[in-house]
Amino acid sequence: MRHPFRAVFMGTPAFAVPSLFALAKSESVTLVVTNPDRPSGRGQAVTPPPVKAEASLLGLPVFQPEKARHPESVARIAAEKPDLIVVVAYGQILPQSILDIPRLCCINVHASLLPKYRGAAPINWAIARGEKVTGVTIMKMDAGMDTGPMLHVREIPIGGEDTAQTMFPKLSHLGAEALSEALRKLHAGTLIETPQDHAQATYAPMLKKEHGRIDWSRPAREVRDLIRGMTPWPSAYTSHGEKALKVLSAAVCENRGGESDPAAAPGQQAGAPGEILDVARDGIVVACGERALTLGMVQPEGGKAMSSWEYAQGRRVKKGDRLSR
Repeated sequence: MRHPFRAVFMGTPAFAVPSLFALAKSESVTLVVTNPDRPSGRGQAVTPPPVKAEASLLGLPVFQPEKARHPESVARIAAEKPDLIVVVAYGQILPQSILDIPRLCCINVHASLLPKYRGAAPINWAIARGEKVTGVTIMKMDAGMDTGPMLHVREIPIGGEDTAQTMFPKLSHLGAEALSEALRKLHAGTLIETPQDHAQATYAPMLKKEHGRIDWSRPAREVRDLIRGMTPWPSAYTSHGEKALKVLSAAVCENRGGESDPAAAPGQQAGAPGEILDVARDGIVVACGERALTLGMVQPEGGKAMSSWEYAQGRRVKKGDRLSR
């Protein structure tokens, strides 16, 4: 009969909850480290992070330092004498002083197929850049940003209608499965370290509002992928009549309202990028650098989400109007 590892878990958002549950099921979790409670929602009520709520249900002790790198925080974690530290979307960069604590190693559950999409927002950027496949990498942590050797990998397809919002729970549960599989290999002594090919690395920086700005000069498929990747936050957006307009869903328009001008280059739509080519019940059609996009759901500044047809009726949108960057 195998002895469970002594483990410290470090994580914060809902994405990390299934991994905490999986770890607690197979190992002896002596401490859960998460970020402090923060104001949340319209009322700005102080709310515990999802990992804290899960740890409380499991009866696990919780530690919520403002900064994990502070010496007193490092000392608190070191006092557990863990075999492993498992990190899932903790939200802070860990110093070498924490990486050196466990007897075996620090393990990270990262939501991409490393070395692609290192960084804070791998799910969003994989979708925004049109990837058809993503996955989870269980990685041995080092001092770099997601640069450590890979221990276990699981893949999952990205469907054509998937957004970051739909992929988060899929990858969250896949991460928990992959973690359990890696832990079984670690117990069996069959876990193999595979160095990353750093020359193939791409990056997924922390999301900012400006990342959602639509550039209509890009091909329609790229704009659609951006919309999918920026859903639900920060949302893709454009401007109409000097007011911001969020675009919540869209489809590439192959042969509709404003079909390609015979004089245009192959794949180009009639009309300048951002020009409204048609207004119909199934959506506003907007010219892009290549082809056009039919807008589905939109949300005007200060308003609620609605179909682009409803928006067009309320704002008297007409063919020839422009959406700008």
